[in-house]
Parts: sequence; C-alpha cells; structure tokens
Amino acid sequence: MTAIPPINSQTTNNSSSSNSTGTDDGTIAGNFQTFLQLLTTQLQNQNPLDPLDTNQFTAQLVQFAQVEQQLKSNSQLGTLVSLQQTAQNTQALNFVGQTVAVDGDTAPLTDGSATWYMSVSKPSTATINIIDSKGMTVYSTTQTLDAGQNQPFVWDGKDSSGTQLADGNYKIAITAKDSSGNTVAVPTEIQAVVDSADLTKNPPTLSIAGQDYTLDKLKRVVRS
Repeated sequence: MTAIPPINSQTTNNSSSSNSTGTDDGTIAGNFQTFLQLLTTQLQNQNPLDPLDTNQFTAQLVQFAQVEQQLKSNSQLGTLVSLQQTAQNTQALNFVGQTVAVDGDTAPLTDGSATWYMSVSKPSTATINIIDSKGMTVYSTTQTLDAGQNQPFVWDGKDSSGTQLADGNYKIAITAKDSSGNTVAVPTEIQAVVDSADLTKNPPTLSIAGQDYTLDKLKRVVRS
C-alpha cells in the first residue's frame, strides 16, 4: 500500500490560501477526516515485518490539527472585528448632534459669532487671520497673547471693512512671536456640533465644522 506523503509547509500554505480565496472550510475538515480513515486503514493493514513509521503519521496528524485550529481562530477573529466595527458605528451615531471639543483650526460662524481656544506657551505678539472657505483672508488683527491654555478668541463675523459675513466655516491662522522675535506655536481647539457620521469609512468619521475627525480625536463632549 502506498504511504501518504508527509505534509510539509507547502501543503499547509496551499490549504490556507485556498480558504482565503473562497474555498469552503468544510474541505479542510473533510480532508482531515479522510486522513484519519487512511491512517487507520494503513495501520490495520501494515506489514508486521516492515511496519510503517508511526512518528511520521503522528506528525501529519498534528499538522492537520494545527491547520484546523488556525482556521477556527481566523473565523473567530473575523467575528470579533465585525463586532468591534458595529460598536464603533453605534458610538459614532451617538455623537451626532452633540457639541464636542477637538483640536482644529476651522470653526463655524453661527449667528455672528465664532470661537477658537488658543494655547500659548509664552507671552507673545500674534497676527491673527480669519480665512473663508475660498481661501481668502476676510479679517486680520494683531494682539498680545498671554501664556495660558484654552484662551478664547471670539470673532464677531465681520470682515476688515465691518461688513457682516454669512454663517459658515472659517479657518484661523495665527503667526506669533515672543519678545526675542522667536516663533511661538499657538495650537487651537474648537467646540462645535457633530453634523454627521460617515459609517462607510473604517474607522467611522465625524463631520465637525466641515472637517472629518475619527472618534479618537474627540477631547470632550460639551453640554449645550
């Protein structure tokens, strides 16, 4: 009787790749059962004077078992990923309509008011520009900034000529320097309403003042 060839890494890889390309997992399970039947038959009909190498059979059995276990693990991991994605989608939907705080430079102008929160590491003099959605600078001012976190800058929505501008999303650009003329970074934070959640992306994103943010970018949820 012809002995079953040993299962090497090539055989194992082929089995795994077949599964990844759409082959039913039952094929591996069926081969496993067939292998057991062949193993039993060969052990029953082996030549007593020239017995087959049981170590080889045992090694093949272990390899088949490892493949089966890996397939089950992959299936379970896929289920966990799906559950995690569902949880993220649910969480994202819960934020729609909520006011949240995120690091950003684009804030909504609503009813003639837009607010940014600046963090300044040292006293400095800053030139602050407000830029509209077309990239045009509509307002500019220079003022002294004290050191401190989350200092509000409130813009009344009027351009440099005093004309009230339409509500929408506006970007702030700050150029600051200390008393020695060194540049001082001034990061900004905004607080705005989450307009929508995009569940087609992985991870899902939230639309805030026209910008997309993932859930990990949220710093706080602010009660209206």
